[in-house]
Amino acid sequence: MPKSVKSTTAAYTFEDFCDLINEDQKADLIDGVIYMASPDNTDANELFMWLGGLMDLFAEENDLGKVYGTRVAFRLDKHNGPEPDLGFVQKARLHLVERGFVRGGPDLAVEIVSPESVERDYEKKRKQYEDAKIPEYWIVDEIMQQVTLLRLGKDGKYRAVKPKKGVLASNALPGFWLRLDWLWQDPLPRKTTILKEILGRDL
Repeated sequence: MPKSVKSTTAAYTFEDFCDLINEDQKADLIDGVIYMASPDNTDANELFMWLGGLMDLFAEENDLGKVYGTRVAFRLDKHNGPEPDLGFVQKARLHLVERGFVRGGPDLAVEIVSPESVERDYEKKRKQYEDAKIPEYWIVDEIMQQVTLLRLGKDGKYRAVKPKKGVLASNALPGFWLRLDWLWQDPLPRKTTILKEILGRDL
């Protein structure tokens, strides 16, 4: 289970969170409670590096915005500051990015599930991201070899998007899609080869 840090007097604020957590430590602030993450297993880390690299290359190639990884906090409100494994911020919202954090949520959040983060990713983070009106939340479960794409509806609630012929496509990162079996290959396919397929052209 993830380690949590609770204040004895009141909920931690985002400012407390920034003061208490070192730059090299991944953690999340959820409803005033700080959750410390355990070190990655190597398979999850490889998947994180692969998917983050692919998303970053795609966003850069299309001049869509920036992808931030794992140690970047997004200030949602006074008591909520998650550090998603991957967070994409559209170009029009890059003015919210400061040196120490992002003032607001990402347009697309991705969490790669580890044994200690199952409840946090599927329940706590889902509610946190839904409450913050983050348009898309992808839960990549390396253990179960499944991906859950949650998209915000007009009612402000997440709805799961079913893959079509094994493919999930993003609205928040326009034009980006994944063939799910790519994620479970060993070794993972070359990012440049996959990027060409997603773009439908040579680089």
